[in-house]
Amino acid sequence: MKRGIYIIPSMFTVANIVAGFFSLHYSIASDFSPAAWAIIIAILMDIADGRVARAMHAESSFGVELDSLADFLSFGVAPSVLMYQLVLHSMGKIGIAIAVFFVIASALRLARFNTVAYADTENKIKTHFEGLPTPAAGGIIASFVLSYELFEQGTELTAKNIKLLTEKMPLFFDVMPFLMVIISIFLISKIKYSNFKKINFAKPHSFQLLVLLIVSIILIFTYPQNTIFIIYILYFLSGIIGYILRLIRLKKKV
Repeated sequence: MKRGIYIIPSMFTVANIVAGFFSLHYSIASDFSPAAWAIIIAILMDIADGRVARAMHAESSFGVELDSLADFLSFGVAPSVLMYQLVLHSMGKIGIAIAVFFVIASALRLARFNTVAYADTENKIKTHFEGLPTPAAGGIIASFVLSYELFEQGTELTAKNIKLLTEKMPLFFDVMPFLMVIISIFLISKIKYSNFKKINFAKPHSFQLLVLLIVSIILIFTYPQNTIFIIYILYFLSGIIGYILRLIRLKKKV
């Protein structure tokens, strides 16, 4: 029975790997929208395996290693290949360098996470990640591709996109090489990002967060591609804003 319990979260991790493979498959075929959706599915599987493992008390070193391998494929290699096929291939060697840098940064980020997980037994109860998580990095890229696909389709899907954001997609397309470099740096940085593990919606101060979550879910169903992109960009910016606020507090104390 115990062995069976450990297998269950691993099934979600394997689904993560399968989604990463299909993302690569579609990227190579220049079918970018399915490639991006495969990364989004991989993110959902990654969230599920961790939650299921903790709920069933089935966490293990095997699960940590398998999860990191899955994340490297789905959120390191797959987004890099997707962006290379869509944007970076036109930049020659510079484009290749940016794509490789993203892959290396993802590998370093995951290796550091595993090292900390083994060395620090209190790591499981921390409320933050050090550095941008690889699923978030992959999510930024995948959601950008989905929003850009809406722009390329023109006015056919006006009911399913936020017009103001969709109109800005060419600008995002132009800055994505630079943004990929920034994301890669943030992957290996020590900037803190929330892991949302200690959110308790029963507490009064969490009511606003619950309302925000409900609104976000409604927007995702209404404008899926654009809303997912906005959520990931806001999460990316949250680390920067938090870092600036901590610096301001530190200066005031000094």
